[in-house]
Amino acid sequence: MLRLLLAWSHLIALGIGLYAVWARAAALSPGYDDRGLRRAFAADAAWGGAAGLWIATGLWRLFAGTEKATGYYLRNDAFLAKMGLLLLIIVLEVWPMITLVRWRVARGKGTLDLAATAGAARRIAVVSRVQAALVVAMVMLAVAMARGYGARG
Repeated sequence: MLRLLLAWSHLIALGIGLYAVWARAAALSPGYDDRGLRRAFAADAAWGGAAGLWIATGLWRLFAGTEKATGYYLRNDAFLAKMGLLLLIIVLEVWPMITLVRWRVARGKGTLDLAATAGAARRIAVVSRVQAALVVAMVMLAVAMARGYGARG
């Protein structure tokens, strides 16, 4: 039963995260306003929560051997490529995360100038769309891996 719960949680987190990062991009697209900023903050929080659940369940599944032995994953090129994409997603997230935290603080103090954030908002939207594409690529690699592709002797 643990195996099912971990797999379900992992996949649900993936779906929530994909939607959330795409919603963040949409909320920060050109012409965004205070309402869009609130939507972006909510989507960003969902993205962060989903990422936390996704990574936690993934690590649990990797090291607890609930699906396959840890060695299987570590000798699978599709899995290693998937982890490379995850690392890229995390690296890409550093600047948007810091920027949005700063915006939340400034908005709370009443000092956030939306007009001054427009350029950064557009860049965060682009980064978010790239991250969404990388999540989809990770799913493709996971499907390939589950079917035995990438396994090394």
